[in-house]
Amino acid sequence: MAVPDRIRVSKLTPHIGAEIAGVDLTGPLAPDAVRAIEQALWDNLVVFFRDQPMTFEQHVRLGQYFGELYVHPAAAAAARAKAAAKATGGGDGKAAPNAYTSTVDGHPEILKIYADEHSSQVAGEDWHSDVTSETEPPMGSILRIEEPPPCGGDTLFASMYAAYDALSEPMKALLSPLTAIHDGMKVYGSRSAFDHTRTYPQSEHPIVRTHPVTGRQALFVSRTFTTRIVQLPKGESDALLQFLFAHVEQPLFQCRFRWQKNSVAFWDNRCTQHQALWDYFPNRRVGYRIQLAGDRPFHQA
Repeated sequence: MAVPDRIRVSKLTPHIGAEIAGVDLTGPLAPDAVRAIEQALWDNLVVFFRDQPMTFEQHVRLGQYFGELYVHPAAAAAARAKAAAKATGGGDGKAAPNAYTSTVDGHPEILKIYADEHSSQVAGEDWHSDVTSETEPPMGSILRIEEPPPCGGDTLFASMYAAYDALSEPMKALLSPLTAIHDGMKVYGSRSAFDHTRTYPQSEHPIVRTHPVTGRQALFVSRTFTTRIVQLPKGESDALLQFLFAHVEQPLFQCRFRWQKNSVAFWDNRCTQHQALWDYFPNRRVGYRIQLAGDRPFHQA
């Protein structure tokens, strides 16, 4: 597909990442711009934009160009924590400043990503794909950082296509029929901002996932959510998962994005992992994220 002349797509690395210029995300997008962004996403797995001071309504509208919006399973817990803080004298009703301090009033599909000098945890410290504990994990995420720290706070992204392609043929054959458990309690059950009395999603997914648009194969296990391989005894499962976690985190498969005020990242959650670096404590970092509804992972040889 030809990219409109006004839109410039600049690759960051051979495997993953591109910056897009010539698009104003704060206004309505023309159909050719939507198609160009979508194609750049399929080609580069994560795309970045600079200087996009979107309102919440504009952020939501942007997501709706690419699919149905998704509400995070922890959104209700975050909202309850916010209400509880307000009821007990928390002033503006802010929850404990950990991974997700709150949703945005009137927009349950928007999560506020926040950390400051009081934070004991932040979102995305370990490598992961978002919410893979769901039966149908989100297709993608769109994050805008409103207030970056003075320095640091970069996000790393890794191509799970490249990670799969780098495996030997015998290893690919071993992994092809295997599935793994992705457990939401492993993540949300240990975070003080979330409701520990409820059950979070747990799902079984193929270790090698076929992308429904590109048809390419991607590794689909992460240190954050994946707990065991269903078809293997515990010892073999643990050993193979540790190998895969280390493998997908190799710098060869990565790009690194340095945030500026009102930078935006849009990533394909089906074929990437990412890690948010928390090297800026005690400085503050503030952003807002929406996600797009996805499909059930499958493997097609």
